[in-house]
Amino acid sequence: MITKDEIQELLHSTETYRVERTTSTGDMDKFQEAICAFANDLPNSRKNGYLILGAYDNGELSGLKVTDDLLKKIAAIRSNGNILPIPVMNVDRFQFPEGDLLVAEVSPSDLPPVRYRGRTFIRIGPRRDIATEAEERILAERRMSFMATFDTMPCLAAKLSDVNTELLRTKYLIPLLGNDLVESDTRPIEEQMAAVGMYDTEHNCPTYAAVVLFGYKPRRFMPGLYVQYVCFKGEDVTSEVENEMQLEGNYCELLPRLESLLELSVIKKKPVFVSILREEMVSNYPYQAIRELLLNACMHRDMQSNTPLRFYEFASHLEILNAGGLYGNARPENFPSVNDYRNPLVASAMKTLGYVNMFNRGVGQVQTDLKENGNQPAEFNVNLITAFKVDVKVSQSYTNENGGKNGGKVGGENEGNVPVIELTERQRVILELISIDSTLSAKALSEKMSEKMSKKNSVNERTIERDIAKLKKLDYLRRIGGRKDGHWEVNIPLNSVVEIV
Repeated sequence: MITKDEIQELLHSTETYRVERTTSTGDMDKFQEAICAFANDLPNSRKNGYLILGAYDNGELSGLKVTDDLLKKIAAIRSNGNILPIPVMNVDRFQFPEGDLLVAEVSPSDLPPVRYRGRTFIRIGPRRDIATEAEERILAERRMSFMATFDTMPCLAAKLSDVNTELLRTKYLIPLLGNDLVESDTRPIEEQMAAVGMYDTEHNCPTYAAVVLFGYKPRRFMPGLYVQYVCFKGEDVTSEVENEMQLEGNYCELLPRLESLLELSVIKKKPVFVSILREEMVSNYPYQAIRELLLNACMHRDMQSNTPLRFYEFASHLEILNAGGLYGNARPENFPSVNDYRNPLVASAMKTLGYVNMFNRGVGQVQTDLKENGNQPAEFNVNLITAFKVDVKVSQSYTNENGGKNGGKVGGENEGNVPVIELTERQRVILELISIDSTLSAKALSEKMSEKMSKKNSVNERTIERDIAKLKKLDYLRRIGGRKDGHWEVNIPLNSVVEIV
């Protein structure tokens, strides 16, 4: 609050846009309009405004006696609901030999325009007036500039020594600006960091983005900034825990550890049967897809929350639960085609560090990778208000011990422990005939089919060609060489074939 000496200076101040003097004590509309105008601070001076009761325009005191009732009456203006957003103001009484002064000190609002009963009042020199449309637009633009995202705000509890500046320089400044420019920059490191949003010179401290990305112990300032990984043997959190770990540190340390966790513990590969002569390595989850989901979770999470990023592995699915729901322009009805950034500075830095692309292609590429790996599409729960959840089922190709891809039906194993593959009678006969004579054409197969089929109906050449195309697609049949001098190769043991009834 202003001091008594400063009040005496203000009584005769030429900064008329900051001061309104009046001898009235009952014109509440006038007082509230003045407080609204000071809160809007159209000149953008960022200086407090003062409504002074008990003084004439020339600065002389009127001899007012400020009672407790008058003091409470003026103080109630702040929260009576007529001025919105609620202004930041203090009210006090100052006593002089010539009389008392009641002073309402009003801070400039970070959320203009401020309105009194729906109208926007501003101060133009010594005069108070209603804002024009253009002046309202200026105030609205200023509101947007004040609404900084969390990662760009100063981390007031941190010091420069809490940030690994050498890591910031080598991992971020040099890739972002180039080695020559960074080497030739003779400014203090604080100014270099401020130029890229990593330091707040007004408060002499790093921003939250600097602590998140390069801080020595970021959890001192954001307790929830870590990844909780748990591997359960069953299908829910009540089942027995097989493995668990807590990954923390700044993002330059955390993200590589997260990638290592995926490669060494989560992503598993094994060979599955494809043909009698060939096996194929399949994964339970595509590495790039799960990596993308985890990095997006790190990038978009609500860093003010004390809840960690939860990465849970169950017997048949993965679950990623992240603090912070959809943000900004992203809503359930337009997800994932519309994207917005809760932490734009962190997102930009992660792009420079090589972890994300910021092209809004992540979700689409994830679904493509999952499909190609034999997984079902990822399920996104975007209706949670304070969280964002992703569920990914394990690949069917990985859990299918018998191979069988792209439509080939698998029916277990026979007595010889040979994988069982279900085909139609016609497809089975085609494979049997080709195994006897690998040079048979579709026409020749058509002529021989009736001898082998249970129903002695002729099968036309076009039908044979369709069956051959299906068998080739399933990789059960392969053509070696050209049309005239080539031959067929059967890729499955015929004793594994069971006819579809």
